[in-house]
Amino acid sequence: MVVWIIGLSGTGKTTLANLLVQRMRNAGKKVVLLDGDLIRELFANDVDHTVEGRRRNAERLSFLSSYLAKQDVHVVAAVLSIFPEWRQWNRDNIDDYCEVYLKASLETLQRRDIKNLYKRALAGEIPNVVGVDIPFPEPENPDLVLENDTDRDNFDDLIESILKTDAVHRAMQGK
Repeated sequence: MVVWIIGLSGTGKTTLANLLVQRMRNAGKKVVLLDGDLIRELFANDVDHTVEGRRRNAERLSFLSSYLAKQDVHVVAAVLSIFPEWRQWNRDNIDDYCEVYLKASLETLQRRDIKNLYKRALAGEIPNVVGVDIPFPEPENPDLVLENDTDRDNFDDLIESILKTDAVHRAMQGK
């Protein structure tokens, strides 16, 4: 089973993914967290943040998620996921794939911008920021859309929503 958590920088993907992984581990499940930035580091940062670099990283994430799922290891991936064709590839090639769109307004993301990505991109200081100079095509048919425009310390309601999706529920039940 693969939970593919999609959203722009600052939506809370990594936080949500870490919490979901912890919940699954506490339930005795074999689960791996894949994060776009961590995969870049794992491969010695050999791809940049251009569209082509992002495409290569997306391919890696999809192939690795599929491989792990076929080995009966659950995967929670926190990714920007700007390529609809790779989301479709995931649906076509990964059994028990669950796509979760973590959504927040650009205004909220700019307010949360601890890395100053949006501020610097909007000022023209840095290129290749998704949502500013690289388009973010929203997922057309995610299994779940979670609104995250509020600043929160507790993600329990979002975790519970993910756990209720068919694929995740089956995985948690051992089916």
